[in-house]
Amino acid sequence: MQTILGSGGAIGIPLARELKRYTNQIRLVSRNPKKINETDELYPFDLNDLTQIDKAVAGSEVVYVVIGFEYKLSVWQKNWPPFLKSVINACKTHNAKLVFFDNVYLYSRSAIPHMTETSPIQASSKKGAVRQELHEMIMNEVEKNALTALIARSADFYGPHNKSSALNMMVVDNLMKGKKAQAFGDTSKIHTYTLTPDAAKATAILGNTDDAYNQVWHVPTSKEKLSNLDWIKLIANELKVEAKIQTVPLWMIRILGLFIPVMKEFPEMLYQYEQDYFFDSTKFEKRFGIVATQPKDGIRILIENLKTQNASR
Repeated sequence: MQTILGSGGAIGIPLARELKRYTNQIRLVSRNPKKINETDELYPFDLNDLTQIDKAVAGSEVVYVVIGFEYKLSVWQKNWPPFLKSVINACKTHNAKLVFFDNVYLYSRSAIPHMTETSPIQASSKKGAVRQELHEMIMNEVEKNALTALIARSADFYGPHNKSSALNMMVVDNLMKGKKAQAFGDTSKIHTYTLTPDAAKATAILGNTDDAYNQVWHVPTSKEKLSNLDWIKLIANELKVEAKIQTVPLWMIRILGLFIPVMKEFPEMLYQYEQDYFFDSTKFEKRFGIVATQPKDGIRILIENLKTQNASR
């Protein structure tokens, strides 16, 4: 049995498909889980009731945490630590291995221009401090030999089933509606993005590789050093529209935050868009011989998925 906590999201959906390569026993845990594979076991789960976690984990060989709490600092601070503590305790009780899907917020600001698994951990934002706490919770248990776990880390991502990513919301959605793409920070700076199907495939591989545990892995991400402007042009070319851009300064983000709640959460993360942001996945590539989908192809996959969704409505 391999269990996905947060099975309905941008990583959970493709992860369930990938796990089918390894097992017919997959348990999908979320508020309203839906089958991805015919043999999936569904486990409805209320995030506010942590007593359910033990039952959700029971009988699992591997537990994947790919859940996405609302992108809001107060929600992260309140929910993430007790949730992960409960998951860790359940994994220890049931002798399950833990695979935690993470982001880069815990890395030092100085690491952002070239991030590797050994980059210094020194969060410079409050959201980053939450992620750093989660990382330390897991690795402290690993160091005590009390838990078998790994952390699969991703850059900012793009791809199907990923409505809340900045690239989707501010660029793809706007250009598809005939509006200008909106961009943070310095659009000439490099910014690498991870394609969600690539991330899911890598996470499944890691979870089913015994010697991958008790360490951190960066999931495959393109080595093409594209700027945010390059990404916008790629998306516009795929949509066959002009790459019109509106740069969004800090003051405008704050105003938008009055009407769009998620925008309130962006200002403290702007440092990631004001310098080069390169996510290095060489370790994974060397170990498994798998490289990321090229950005042009990834954008095509994303746009095709959105057009299919729109046509089915």
